Amino acid sequence: MKWRRVAFLVIAFSLMGGSMLFADATSQKVKLLLNGRELEDGGYIVDGKTYVPLRNLEGLAEYNDGTKTVNYYKPNVHMFLFTDDGVFGDIKKTGKLKFYVFSQIDNLKTNISAVRVSITAPDGTVKEIQTDEIKEQRDNFWFRTKDYTYDFKATGQYTVGFYMKPAGGTDFVLVSEKGIKVLE
Repeated sequence: MKWRRVAFLVIAFSLMGGSMLFADATSQKVKLLLNGRELEDGGYIVDGKTYVPLRNLEGLAEYNDGTKTVNYYKPNVHMFLFTDDGVFGDIKKTGKLKFYVFSQIDNLKTNISAVRVSITAPDGTVKEIQTDEIKEQRDNFWFRTKDYTYDFKATGQYTVGFYMKPAGGTDFVLVSEKGIKVLE
């Protein structure tokens, strides 16, 4: 009697192990790079199709539990960086620089409660430039930060990020980036 029970358990565990190996063979976790930057969650390949978490795609996602529907919104955000001398992009390592960010936003198909602009240094240090509440909902608008002085101490790639907070949401979501290359 005991040998039947042992045989049954051996067969059951063998089948479970085989099905787990099969499931693992059909899905594969892959590294996901967005504009050259590795994203934390990565992606998956399942049956030859690539799946990416929406939160990684720099847009606003809403989930409606009643209809089991996900809405994904990717507004167009164009950013321009200005100093007293005009528009700039790549700059020489000058140290402190006073500038402002002018953003044009269109094709916004969902409500937001706030926007934020920040700058990230090559070492990963993030400084907030400005955060403002959005009181009037529109599908297109302009946003200009106040003058901001930043110390470009190191050469390398700096990134200005434009974030939106969905109405009713608690977290800001990155929706656009603008690069500044600081040269020697």
